[in-house]
Amino acid sequence: MADAFVTGDVHHRACGICPSRRFPLGEFDVFERPTRECPFNPADGHRYTADGTPVCVHPAKVGLPAARYKSEGSPLKVAVCLPADASDVVPYLHDLLYGVAPVLLNDLIGQAQVEIRQAFPDLDPITTLRRALS
Repeated sequence: MADAFVTGDVHHRACGICPSRRFPLGEFDVFERPTRECPFNPADGHRYTADGTPVCVHPAKVGLPAARYKSEGSPLKVAVCLPADASDVVPYLHDLLYGVAPVLLNDLIGQAQVEIRQAFPDLDPITTLRRALS
């Protein structure tokens, strides 16, 4: 069996019963919040869709955008949307990069470098990212 998405990290924000602690990325869905589409199963304490797909209902806690990764094969994507004011770039990137799942970091850092160069030519992308990550 493949390793769970969240492994061995007792300080991770994912709930103790989250499917991210039992299944690898892509083997569970992430919903924005609890809904009737993924009712709570009192027999085992988990949520499932009608087809039996395990569901996490706290995207911010697992650092993944809400999507139907298992049930619909949704691709894993997060986009960098820089703020309009250059002074807000470092705080925005800090929150984005520290709140996202580690599996998404490389892609987001690459996106951020491109976006910073395009939106703010006077900012050095490497310096800006270092400040955001420190």
